[in-house]
Amino acid sequence: MTSSRWSRYRTRRALRRGLTRFEARLPTKVPGIGFTARLTATVLTDPPYPQDADELAAAIRATLRQAAFDISYECDPADLATARDVCGRHLARRRSLATEPPVEYWAELTLDLLPDDQAAVRSLLTAQRRQAVTDILRRQTTEAMAQEMAHPAALLVRWIEQQPDHWNSLPGPETFDKIAAAFAQYRPEYERTVEYAALEVIREFLDSFQDPPQKRMVYEVLAAGMRHAKRPEHAARAEALLNGHPHAGDPGDCA
Repeated sequence: MTSSRWSRYRTRRALRRGLTRFEARLPTKVPGIGFTARLTATVLTDPPYPQDADELAAAIRATLRQAAFDISYECDPADLATARDVCGRHLARRRSLATEPPVEYWAELTLDLLPDDQAAVRSLLTAQRRQAVTDILRRQTTEAMAQEMAHPAALLVRWIEQQPDHWNSLPGPETFDKIAAAFAQYRPEYERTVEYAALEVIREFLDSFQDPPQKRMVYEVLAAGMRHAKRPEHAARAEALLNGHPHAGDPGDCA
């Protein structure tokens, strides 16, 4: 009896020694950057075991390394805290080694990055930030230019800036109108709404009236509709447009 108890104690001790803080190199979702892990497994099944302690520990280490590998490659090395939580929960599950009888165990781990991997993460984040700024600036430049080019007058100014000495070869108004109309079809995503589409329809409708009496009638009808909708401030601004200038209360009117 004493010998058996002592044998079980030595087996547990040898198994614990083989399963305490063993290392594993684990991949991340970024190629070339890896985690360094130290794992400790706890065997829940009492001896005797179907294998000796060293063989059993090696089998458990191999299984746990593979389990950690299967989950760590989905983790972002720049978010080490989340990676630790995800991998920790995954390895804390109760597992069973395919032996007869089965040997049950679970594990915990500490996850970290070696100095070279830390430097690689910092370089990656710097590059990502730089690229993000470049993309934003390019998008802003594109949107600003597209908005500017949607106005024939802006196109004319651009042409004069590029060809200051060629007034005699100035393109006709129809050319500028055609180019501006093409740019006007493209709007930033935040402008792709029903309200902006309605503004385009109203603008085209108002531009379709060329004679001053017709324009005056249209603005009078517009002001009357606003007044009927109980929008007196808008009606006053629409009436002010009859005289060719904005209402005094217009936010865009600078004193």
